[in-house]
Amino acid sequence: MPFSAAEIAKIIGGEVVGDPATILTGFAPADRAQAGDLTFAENENYFGRAEQSAASAVIVEGSFTSTKKVLIRVSNARIAFAKVLAIFFPEPTFTPGIHPSAVVPATANVDPTAHIGPLGANSQLGEEVNLFPNVTIYARTEIGNRVRIHSGSVIGADGFGYVQDVGMHRKIPQIGNVIIREDVEIGANVTVDRGALGPTIIGKGSKIDNLVQIAHNVVLGEHCLIVSQAGIAGSTKLGSYVVLGGQVGLAGHLKIGNRVQVAAQSGVMHDIPDSQKWIWTPAQPDRQAKRQMIAMQQLPDLLRRVRALEKKLGEEPPK
Repeated sequence: MPFSAAEIAKIIGGEVVGDPATILTGFAPADRAQAGDLTFAENENYFGRAEQSAASAVIVEGSFTSTKKVLIRVSNARIAFAKVLAIFFPEPTFTPGIHPSAVVPATANVDPTAHIGPLGANSQLGEEVNLFPNVTIYARTEIGNRVRIHSGSVIGADGFGYVQDVGMHRKIPQIGNVIIREDVEIGANVTVDRGALGPTIIGKGSKIDNLVQIAHNVVLGEHCLIVSQAGIAGSTKLGSYVVLGGQVGLAGHLKIGNRVQVAAQSGVMHDIPDSQKWIWTPAQPDRQAKRQMIAMQQLPDLLRRVRALEKKLGEEPPK
């Protein structure tokens, strides 16, 4: 449904700078926006990309000005972003009832208004796909040829996206999807969240162990290995042939290069260039981290020697 810039501004509590009659037909990130789309910018980097995009209008906060775009100025662009997504992409409604494919025991107490559904609507499955018992596939998931997904995994649930608004956590609608390329295998009880905007992508030939969490808008390259209990935060991008050991954690919005290896239980807070090996928490290049580990092992002996010198010099050790 189309809205004017003035209508959008009224709903989100903003002010139009430019033509208030501009018609807006959708919302998209700057790199995919088309004429008629609304996008948003919460900092100079985002604003620069929005100005160069095909979007017709931009939600901004602060004193940004533009000769190219209609602006909708708000006090908090991220809160406005959450509100406007709900306008253009309202929550789907489900028809009450139980789908024939669902297994519901006779003793279950199901409210007549409940919806118990099958495979998510508009999902696509390729050839020789194997979904083991109790796999859940949300709407619009795209699964390539020869993919295997083991029991209990959930593909396409909402990403964990909220923004604080007047003392409450306002949900940011998650309107993207999940794309799984061919020859991927996903273990048991894995969660792959849909993108907030655009897709979460699992690259060709990648293998994911049990109990892994992959957040919204993550891009996993080809032929990666992700070992059990690893977690990848939102919008982080991994190259091809990346190996993450067990219980590795990657922070959000990182870029991990091709053929990177991260040792088990490492916590990664920074981008990693191609072909490097990182270990420890916070994770560092392996040689650097190993030197620090060795130095820490030598600290007790060093402290004893310092105390002995202080005693010899007649100095009191610090309290």
